Amino acid sequence: MQKPSLPKGTRDFGPVQMARRTHILEVIKETFQLFGYQQIETPAMENLSTLTGKYGDEGDQLLFKILNSGDFLKDVESTDLESGASAVLPKVAEKGLRYDLTVPFARYVVMNRNELTFPFKRYQIQPVWRADRPQKGRYREFYQCDADVVGTESLVCEAEIILMIRNVFGKLGLKDYSIKINNRKILTGIAEAIGEEGKEGPLCVAIDKLDKIGWEKVQEELSQRGFGNQSIQNLAPLVSLEADLAGKVEFLKSFLKNSETGLKGVEELEEVFQILSQMGENLDFVDFDIMLARGLSYYTGAIFEVKVNGVSIGSVSGGGRYDNLTGVFGLPGVSGIGFSFGVDRLYDVLDELGLFPEENLNGTKLLLTYFDEKGFSYALSLLNIFRKAGIKTEIYPDQAKIKKQFEFATKKQISFVGICGDNEIQSGTISIKNLNSGEQNSYSIQEAAGLLENL
Repeated sequence: MQKPSLPKGTRDFGPVQMARRTHILEVIKETFQLFGYQQIETPAMENLSTLTGKYGDEGDQLLFKILNSGDFLKDVESTDLESGASAVLPKVAEKGLRYDLTVPFARYVVMNRNELTFPFKRYQIQPVWRADRPQKGRYREFYQCDADVVGTESLVCEAEIILMIRNVFGKLGLKDYSIKINNRKILTGIAEAIGEEGKEGPLCVAIDKLDKIGWEKVQEELSQRGFGNQSIQNLAPLVSLEADLAGKVEFLKSFLKNSETGLKGVEELEEVFQILSQMGENLDFVDFDIMLARGLSYYTGAIFEVKVNGVSIGSVSGGGRYDNLTGVFGLPGVSGIGFSFGVDRLYDVLDELGLFPEENLNGTKLLLTYFDEKGFSYALSLLNIFRKAGIKTEIYPDQAKIKKQFEFATKKQISFVGICGDNEIQSGTISIKNLNSGEQNSYSIQEAAGLLENL
């Protein structure tokens, strides 16, 4: 018999893991709702025509394709096989698993534009799939928690993204992290300033890997992508620049003095910081990272990436502004901005730092136990009384020895056991034993419910 196994890059989640994940999701949901976002969902699969061409060449390679149902080879000719995968794929697969939640959201906006009120703020919490090489903190199936606003170019949205990230991280107990921010217009300006106008796309793909492979390897990749040696040397001062936020802004104003687009990007970032100031907020945890690129090709303005310091996990959140993502679906000129929390990476970070609160892991608080059938019937009559009082309560379902019932409670980490014996039945009471302290006392049913409710 074949041993059961999981596909690489996927995981099961047991009760403890789910309790912790739920804690993260509830914090994120509450924050999204606090800032006026409404929840939607989209299908796990999309037409490949919806997905392809939105994530750059490398992103397209990571799309999971779904074979057509039935005889998926029926339309494939021998000449198609000779021509390779590009000729075969359209005939065997018309759909794919979603790569992220932003492109499906753009498709949703276009299809429902007459029913939506703009600016439209939505959040979405669903799994996505990427045919990536699995490694620590990188999975083939993982949850994203997206928040997007479409129908406005206001930079208030950028400022609020910073506030939402800080709100979530504060509630999760994270105190050492960086909200890296940049602007794609600045990167366009950098391409112009180093003498490679129009090549901001390949520039972003290369420098997006700076943290992973280092400057030396990035130089090699830039060279392979057609960047001249002089252009690479012109870029070097930005890579090695060490300055505070104000110093970086001033350096860029000089470096980009001949790029109108680049200076516009700097101006937008300064306005975001000014809006935060007007809201009575500071720039704590904000890091202006000139080399932050984010490889997704649809970003046109501000871009974000969040990293927790002192852990082995990469970025745990990211996003940016896109000016015309809906245009590819027939609705041009709709600006939007969004970002995403990676739940799985946040989980790994909180686990590594030991920040999960124990109270969120508690399941059942009270197990009703008994010695015989009469006690079993009495326990059944009490079950709903405790549940209606909001106490997580269960009864051992099979009539078994009291020792086995106590062992069950211990293994399941249930803190309290309600004992339903002859004395309790006669007096209409219940004995409550605290399995952590060993203390046991008899109470009326209402007293017991009130006691447990407050513990």
